[in-house]
Amino acid sequence: MPLESRHLLTIDMTLHPTIEVGATPIGTRRIFTVSGGRFMGDRMCGDVLPDGSSDWLTVGADGAARQNVRLILRADDGSLILMTYQGVRHASADVNARVARGEIVSRADYYLRTTPTFETAAPQHAWLNRIVTVAIGERRADGVSYEVFEIL
Repeated sequence: MPLESRHLLTIDMTLHPTIEVGATPIGTRRIFTVSGGRFMGDRMCGDVLPDGSSDWLTVGADGAARQNVRLILRADDGSLILMTYQGVRHASADVNARVARGEIVSRADYYLRTTPTFETAAPQHAWLNRIVTVAIGERRADGVSYEVFEIL
């Protein structure tokens, strides 16, 4: 049986300037703190809260960037939703250099996939605690955007 999915939400985030930690024993570490954002979907919409939201990115020896992200979302109804995801971005050296310079690069030119999970105490959004999702991302000069899909 083939996988089926449906669009859950689009999330757009702006980021503060990169914190370059440098080469650690597990790879080159960069931290991106979120300055804000918005998510929109048929079943929920809201804001990405900047306090406590960040991406601890590690670039390995293979050149792939691995995300470890924690976000705090506030739905328009006031509910708090925690969103975490891990993922991988890889591209050619030329595309990575263009992204690093802040150029607009089509998401078709690189691979950026994540596996978001959600956690909430809000009864009206409790269904989020029980779903599996995948996302396709796009890096922008000032942030990142993801299309998140619920696996049915």
